[in-house]
Amino acid sequence: MTAEFVRPHVAQIGYRSGELFIEQVPVRTIAEKFGTPFYAYSASAVCQRIEMLRDALHPAEVQICYAMKANNNLSLLRILSGLGCGMDIVSGGELERTLAAGVPAQKIVFSGVGKSEQEIKAAVAAGVGQLNVESTEELELIAKVARNVGRKVPVVLRVNPDVDAATHPKITTGTRHNKFGIPYEAALTVYARASTLPGIDCLGLAVHIGSQITDILPFRKTFERVAELVGRIRAQGNTITRLDLGGGLGVSYDGRSGIDIVTYGAILRETLADCGCELTIEPGRFVVAEAGILVSEVLYNKVQGSEKFTIVDAGMNDLMRPALYDARHPIWPIAEPAAETLAEPCHIVGPVCESSDTFGKYEALPPLVSGDLLALGVAGAYCAVMSSSYNARPLVQEILVEGNRYCLARHRQTVAAMLKLEQAGEWIAA
Repeated sequence: MTAEFVRPHVAQIGYRSGELFIEQVPVRTIAEKFGTPFYAYSASAVCQRIEMLRDALHPAEVQICYAMKANNNLSLLRILSGLGCGMDIVSGGELERTLAAGVPAQKIVFSGVGKSEQEIKAAVAAGVGQLNVESTEELELIAKVARNVGRKVPVVLRVNPDVDAATHPKITTGTRHNKFGIPYEAALTVYARASTLPGIDCLGLAVHIGSQITDILPFRKTFERVAELVGRIRAQGNTITRLDLGGGLGVSYDGRSGIDIVTYGAILRETLADCGCELTIEPGRFVVAEAGILVSEVLYNKVQGSEKFTIVDAGMNDLMRPALYDARHPIWPIAEPAAETLAEPCHIVGPVCESSDTFGKYEALPPLVSGDLLALGVAGAYCAVMSSSYNARPLVQEILVEGNRYCLARHRQTVAAMLKLEQAGEWIAA
């Protein structure tokens, strides 16, 4: 190729004999079986990420609670639960989905800035292991719910440490300009209040400063601020036994810029391993992003002025990140490009009637023709889970791959099923 072609950079996805494989399965074989577009996930890649995390954190004992907002496919949740992971959830729907996957309730952490009273009641009834409190009003509501059912509810206070994670503005969560958490300067007062409320078992603190963080320094600053606060809480005469350190571990979308997970583990141990608290982290993207691909078929090519557009059958409703965050995913033709092939720059775009329905301009792709198959890489996190039925386009199927076998992990939605949800009911007089 005359321009740089970014090849897959995880062991479970790559070219063999001129064809793209996921684990031991040719991607083309899956396409022929199920049609396009579809998501496919490597089970082995997910398991490997958990192993990498545990190795990096050792010898510190840290509970991994997967942030399921990254990808809530039941098959993946069952794999992660089987590996001993808990789950970090942010809605009542995620609570139901997690329980349906067989995750023990005591391994569930319920985060989120806007839990409704109904969601809190459901969490308390299920016996979740921890509710992360983000405001004084939420704290009082949880206390009321707990009193009404005669239970003690385990909570930790999510503190906003006012640390800039140096990531995309739309996924930064740890500065005073964000909606998340209790202000750092108010944490002592709120913690003291929580420790006196009937029905509240105030156990500790939580932080989460953002997503897709590749710089280690913001984590160090955050953990140091947490360690300082632990000392001040104990000096106040209150007990603290848990620290929830959130997620945010960044991955590589270009083969170069993932987080140094070994250094992350060293910083966690240096700052917090001796604080006398149970430690939890909540990775999401780091666990599943590089395990997934979105496979699409080329429909047409067209030229507008000096620009070439290649139109594929996957759209922004299937993968929202480029439109939402200006994200750029690597693209790999299913047929391996020959080294001597002349690159042909083109915009890869979808069929949705929006100019934002574009995956970007790619300089290093070979000439593409109708019927060619492409894989958008690093598509296991914040992709299928953010998809919609815009333009009345049904949600696409998801495939799980393990070794030399694969299975349908989510059926393709049908228009008929969508229409059933909109059958008019009986008129109700006001």
